[in-house]
Amino acid sequence: MRPMSLLNRAALERHLPILQWSRSYSRDTLTSDVVAAVIVTIMLIPQSLAYALLAGLPAEMGLYASILPLVAYAIFGTSRALAVGPVAVVSLMTAAAIANLGITDPVQYAAAAITLAFLSGAILTVMGVFRLGFLANFLSHPVIAGFITASGILIATSQLKHILGVEAHGHTLPELVSSLWAHLPETNLYTLVIGVAATAFLFWVRKGLKPLLLKTGMKPRLADILAKAGPVLAVAVTTLIAFAFGLGERGVDIVGTVPQGLPPLTAPRLDLDLIAQLLVPALMISIIGFVESVSVAQTLAAKRRQRIVPDQELVGLGASNIAASVTGGYPVTGGFARSVVNFDAGAETPAAGAFTAVGILVAAMLLTPLLFFLPKATLAATIIVAVLSLVDFSILRHAWGYSKVDFAAVSATILLTLGFGVEVGVAAGVALSIALHLYKTSRPHVAEVGRVPGTEHFRNILRHAVETDPSVVTLRVDESLYFANAAFLQDYVYDRVVKDKEVRDVVLMFSAVNEVDLSALESLEAINRRLADMDIRLHLSEVKGPVMDRLKRSHFLEHLTGRVFLSQHEAMQTLCKGRPRAAE
Repeated sequence: MRPMSLLNRAALERHLPILQWSRSYSRDTLTSDVVAAVIVTIMLIPQSLAYALLAGLPAEMGLYASILPLVAYAIFGTSRALAVGPVAVVSLMTAAAIANLGITDPVQYAAAAITLAFLSGAILTVMGVFRLGFLANFLSHPVIAGFITASGILIATSQLKHILGVEAHGHTLPELVSSLWAHLPETNLYTLVIGVAATAFLFWVRKGLKPLLLKTGMKPRLADILAKAGPVLAVAVTTLIAFAFGLGERGVDIVGTVPQGLPPLTAPRLDLDLIAQLLVPALMISIIGFVESVSVAQTLAAKRRQRIVPDQELVGLGASNIAASVTGGYPVTGGFARSVVNFDAGAETPAAGAFTAVGILVAAMLLTPLLFFLPKATLAATIIVAVLSLVDFSILRHAWGYSKVDFAAVSATILLTLGFGVEVGVAAGVALSIALHLYKTSRPHVAEVGRVPGTEHFRNILRHAVETDPSVVTLRVDESLYFANAAFLQDYVYDRVVKDKEVRDVVLMFSAVNEVDLSALESLEAINRRLADMDIRLHLSEVKGPVMDRLKRSHFLEHLTGRVFLSQHEAMQTLCKGRPRAAE
């Protein structure tokens, strides 16, 4: 009974990570988590409001998406530092997805966002239950970096209308720039002053406030908290200015009434037509959100020699999105900047997220009346400063120097996202990542090898001075064999031996081959037959156990004209016995 009990407990802890870290929770850990929660709460309040407006939703939905989802992640998530909530890229994708529905009624728009959160949560949870986290590996990280860079530019450009105080529409860069240019003469001077001043202040806060506070002798932790409170200070000051000078009556767009109280209980609209329209965008949001979240979580976990479980992260993020859908929120994921702040502030466990949720809940219950006169230009400045840190054109320079194929994929993703919108950009990113993988693996590196003199090592004849035998051709296959590259290997072998009359044996060195699928098996059989017609024997060497197990389940080995050698050294010793070696 005891082993079974331990087994059940381990299984339960695997699905509920809170049971693992809560056992060793101490007073010191509590202090660290509370301090981190205070800092992240200060940062998250203006961000939540701003990102909700970016998604085209009422500001309070940003607060609602920052309460129960954080608690859900604390229960089901495995990262000790990941901070879940609204993020810029997902907010933009939410806006793009719902805009395609043609909804004009704000209530229906909010209902669609809630449904989108539910669908995203369901997709993530199902992927986690079936352990499909590996699917994210098919997304090329350079391509994702290109998509995020382009999204950052789109987001920043879309917020310029709030800085200028004009009407502007569009989901692509040309549309946004054209609309902004057309409405430029309508710029509201008061709004422009507030927006530019807030943006400049927030940029300065990110770099200059903390060093200035440290020079005054302030303790580093307090200086860090005050520096992170920069957006809150911008919100407070501009709200007071708008109230004192009646700027709302002078054309400055303000937030207006933000409902006060607990998040409402909501439910997704189970309308089949709506679900059908939102299913693909929900899948895209799930994939992008998961990739961004896991990348951040893995990076932060490595710094403390911890680990995360990607499949359980899917469940954690899925639970967070479902939690958002039942409390008036919209899709959420782990945010980069927020998680780094959480980590640097000393968060020890996911409980820091739960404490952050308490802070946001207090703000939603007590502080929302103070936001009535908050200029939307200030929230736009908050978004612009946050997303410009996502823009990284160095990926283009790095990709160009390392791989022209990767450079082409990254460039295409950026251009398509800017030129045709975020949904096309996401689809292009996914398609290009898969195409890139297929292209690279469809032309595997195959090297003709020979023996390094005086050793049992075999190296590329084009790179090293090695011993060879004119009657034996050894080809090292540096990739698993599957349907996309099977024909390539076939052609490579034929091209090598067809004009060389001295060749009597061909050895395929399989030291790097981890898989041979059915299409590749058929190609091997074809190679064996064609070589036999040319009076050439086919041999294999250094075949891995799992690959050999597969080959034994077929008839290939029965018809193989040559042998399977344990090592390439054994193959050369056997096939070249009594024949002179040539050094190249």
